[in-house]
Amino acid sequence: MELWELFSTFFIIGFVSFGGGYAMIPVIETEVSQHGWMTIQQFTDVIAIAGMSPGPIATNSAILVGYSTAGVTGAIISALGILLPSIILVIGVATFFTKLHHYPIVKSIFYGLRPIVTSLIIYAAISFSLSNNLFSLKVSWQTVSLLLIFGLSLFALLKLRWHPAYVIVLSGLVGVVLYS
Repeated sequence: MELWELFSTFFIIGFVSFGGGYAMIPVIETEVSQHGWMTIQQFTDVIAIAGMSPGPIATNSAILVGYSTAGVTGAIISALGILLPSIILVIGVATFFTKLHHYPIVKSIFYGLRPIVTSLIIYAAISFSLSNNLFSLKVSWQTVSLLLIFGLSLFALLKLRWHPAYVIVLSGLVGVVLYS
């Protein structure tokens, strides 16, 4: 039954979530929490690992949640669950989109979806910031150091145009130095 729950949950997430992997994170987080598959802190760690791993973050997250819940079989079932809707939708949309993309209603639908995708991504960022005490009201050296890592990472990405891989590795090394 647990395998069916994993499959059906990730299948539904794959079907109803728009905007890519980062926009799916809040939906996955809600389902993981409601099913009791892991704590918010465990899920935050999963997202950190999934984000640093090659491949789509939503698929990586599903695999890690599935593995944590039901081992290798759970990982495979979760991956199938989250990937099948995309495969079905892409084939279906590709069949019809080439014939429909020029209609104003279709353009309007996609234009209307942009703000919700952006808000889901921002929600995920804020949610993880709060769960990691990044914006804690309690000031401690950890809160200050987290904000400093955040600020310097953002600066390195936006102003210095560093490759995200460098920023991830450097932030990880700083974490080892500061929190070990």
